[in-house]
Amino acid sequence: MMISFLDLKSINKKYESSFKNYIETFFDTGKYILGKEVDLFEQNYAEYCGTNYCIGTGNGLDALVLIFKSFIHLGKLKLGDEVLVPANTYIASILSVIEAGLKPVFVEPDAKTFNISPSEIEKHISVNTKAIMPVHLYGQLADMEKINAIAKTHGLIVVEDAAQAHGAENNLGIKAGNLSDAAAFSFYPSKNLGALGDAGAVTTNNEDIANCIRLLRNYGSKEKYKNEIIGCNSRLDELQAAFLSIKLKGLDNENKRRQEVAKQYLNGIKNEKIILPFYDATKNHIFHAFVVQVNERKKFTEYLTNNGVGWLIHYPIAPHKQHAFKKYSELNLPITESIHNTVVSIPMSPVITDAEVKKVIETLNAY
Repeated sequence: MMISFLDLKSINKKYESSFKNYIETFFDTGKYILGKEVDLFEQNYAEYCGTNYCIGTGNGLDALVLIFKSFIHLGKLKLGDEVLVPANTYIASILSVIEAGLKPVFVEPDAKTFNISPSEIEKHISVNTKAIMPVHLYGQLADMEKINAIAKTHGLIVVEDAAQAHGAENNLGIKAGNLSDAAAFSFYPSKNLGALGDAGAVTTNNEDIANCIRLLRNYGSKEKYKNEIIGCNSRLDELQAAFLSIKLKGLDNENKRRQEVAKQYLNGIKNEKIILPFYDATKNHIFHAFVVQVNERKKFTEYLTNNGVGWLIHYPIAPHKQHAFKKYSELNLPITESIHNTVVSIPMSPVITDAEVKKVIETLNAY
């Protein structure tokens, strides 16, 4: 038995009939771009996150870029301002800062949670620092209480990269997407709330930001052929919006199952060669990925493959070591590099069975 790392076909199977029923009526609408399905999903997802606004975008990267560009357009940021970003994030987080004409400043993570370290944030604040972008990596909330306190003290904007944290919530019941000035989500198919292709969204309580992003995503226009500002084309697709609305109803239960699987792993895996992720057993982690650390990664991943256990690496190369970012290659980021050199993600999904979880545990314990 081969346990796949992520079985998207099985995850989406239970939504198939509902989506097919929708498809039968879709052609009759005659409205295929920014129609009622996008409006409905935006309303549903804003309500789910607890925010006043949700604006659908073409993908998660665009959602981040549009947030930063909206702050620039509104005069809250200017080109060249510095944004503090976690050094161990996926490259898209950093690309968004650069694409918006801002300057990323790489900050080391907390070695326990892998999220950006508040104490390291304070070390990097300068007169040029204007924003902080925490990333809720692997589905675990960053320490937003401390980060927001730092931001308030220094007058900084906070932008959440919540691409992996759909439904994660803090101890006050406040969800990812509602813990900052604005937040970006990706609905890439492998996310906890995944579309059938690329899709993204911004959530915010700031009306000016919401209105600006609605303009920016649609060529800078709210009335056809009248362009108020320089924008782009990054609109959430009607079909993807419909599918996301259908799947949103099951998100909390699917996250709950992921947390149950995580607890089984944490209680069952007992091998001194394998370091397990931090989890405080609250709803602040919805386990987009279950990430362990090992010293001999190649040997470990070959072992998993030979024993029928799927795996993936999130992520094999630290952003500052990517060829695209060679200008940052000399940065001294030992915690970040250690994480990127040792992490391995093991099977995690809402459809993995208890029998499969048991096999994964047994396999890892025998390593």
